Amino acid sequence: MEDKLKVNLNEYLPLRDVVFNTLREAILKGELIAGERLMEKQLAERMGVSRTPIREAIRKLELEGLVVMIPRKGAEVARITHKDIKDVLEVRAALEELAVKIACNKITDEDLTKLKRTTEEFQIACNYKDIDDIIKKDVEFHDIIFNSTENEKLIQIINNLREQIYRYRVEYIRKLNDFDMLVKEHDQIVKHVEARDADEARKIALQHIVNQEKAVIEIFDKKNK
Repeated sequence: MEDKLKVNLNEYLPLRDVVFNTLREAILKGELIAGERLMEKQLAERMGVSRTPIREAIRKLELEGLVVMIPRKGAEVARITHKDIKDVLEVRAALEELAVKIACNKITDEDLTKLKRTTEEFQIACNYKDIDDIIKKDVEFHDIIFNSTENEKLIQIINNLREQIYRYRVEYIRKLNDFDMLVKEHDQIVKHVEARDADEARKIALQHIVNQEKAVIEIFDKKNK
């Protein structure tokens, strides 16, 4: 089987950035699991690079909170705790609720068209159970709403949480067997945003994230029994 950590060189990026992006994606997608040790020598061999860009990437990942340094052990993928999940998703719920409320007043016809198209593409991905595409289209859906607010502070705050949110999103979507509820919630959000019904859009957006929080915590509890 092909090693997913093999580096694909990008002529536009320095090697250290390619290595960083490869490791970061592996953590976010769960290919490097929580608690897994990150050994510079082994990673360098797997990725076909020297240890220097590995070391630099690990330092950057630590700053992002995706890696922690353990005394006398070294670097490991940051573990997800019950409190981490609640803290991040509580904040996300409040931000999503605010974003759709603002979007109801500010979203342009162009962004609304993009939102509808992405919703359709999301449903197609769900029909085929294409996990990678479901995750991609889910990110696009929420990004369109946030960007449509034109509120730079709000966008900056959600971007600061992007990696942590993505980790939980991947965990949630990968464990789902039935995507009907996700599709329905996206459809309802679009419907109420288009109708400029801020109260209903806000309620659906909040419930959308609350449902995710419950599911992720349930997954976490099962894994840690």
